[in-house]
Amino acid sequence: MSKQYLKKISSALKFVYSDNDAISAIFQRNDILMGVVGEFNSNLKELEKITNTKIYSRGNSILIKGNRKKNEIVKNAIYFLAEQFINNGSIEKKDVISSINKFMIEETNNKSSQNVEYIIKTPKKSVIPRSIRQKNYVRALKESDIVISTGPAGTGKTFLAVAIALTMLLEKKIEKIILSRPAVEAGERLGFLPGDMREKVDPYLRPLYDSLYDLLDFEKIQKRIEIGDIEIAPLAFMRGRTLKNSFAILDEAQNATDTQIKMFLTRIGENSKIVINGDPTQIDLPNKNLSGLNRSKKLLGHLKEISVIDFDHSDVVRHPLVTKIVKAYSDQNND
Repeated sequence: MSKQYLKKISSALKFVYSDNDAISAIFQRNDILMGVVGEFNSNLKELEKITNTKIYSRGNSILIKGNRKKNEIVKNAIYFLAEQFINNGSIEKKDVISSINKFMIEETNNKSSQNVEYIIKTPKKSVIPRSIRQKNYVRALKESDIVISTGPAGTGKTFLAVAIALTMLLEKKIEKIILSRPAVEAGERLGFLPGDMREKVDPYLRPLYDSLYDLLDFEKIQKRIEIGDIEIAPLAFMRGRTLKNSFAILDEAQNATDTQIKMFLTRIGENSKIVINGDPTQIDLPNKNLSGLNRSKKLLGHLKEISVIDFDHSDVVRHPLVTKIVKAYSDQNND
């Protein structure tokens, strides 16, 4: 399958170098060219703005003019966008931004074959890890019983975990997905909030819903929730349970105490996986020392069944400015 995929890419797009370091991307299929260019050249304009190069669409080709290093960056971006179009049939603005991700630039020669190995195919879209750590994370999600991941917002911790969980559910490798978060702001005293139980907890769990809806149609997700295949619940509801044939994700784990994380981890049962995700720099607990996320890494990281993945600002796949913001705050904290 991967050989056929690579053949499809190589037959649809090739690059020609000129003596003045300019690069021409020549397309054999007009639909892929139009997808990469975007409506009113919007994708090319975005690439120009981010890389400070000149990019022209001429006939069945795209001409890249800049210095050698920047030309290679745009070349890799165009290759990546062509992959995205062939996989998904469309290109979103976030794909254009992510196409210039640092690791996509560094992996020029082996990028395509490595990415194919880690593609997560869901009914709505194919998800491609966009950094080395994201690839290691995907591998850990598939191979390890428990995964603990830390890092800033925008590094794909929750989205990739939900994507793997959803594919395992649809392939009937598990029977249930459980998505959980600590409801810190309400002190987990949810009875004081208005509405029924779902209305009480939904504000805390909305990002988990968003990830699901991005991967599978709204109606299908709702049906899975109604029949119990997908359960979204606050952390307080996990006590006393044993999870069998399940994929359980604890999001925002920096806001869980040491006792709560221990409780969640010890829910694991037969044929189950547990994922703990969090950002230690965004603890909302009244006493930040109560957070159990970093302690769980120190205590359990040596166990072979448990994988620990630490993301940093270079793994952020949102707007490039998010990477700069995260790095600025990180540098300030290290001073």
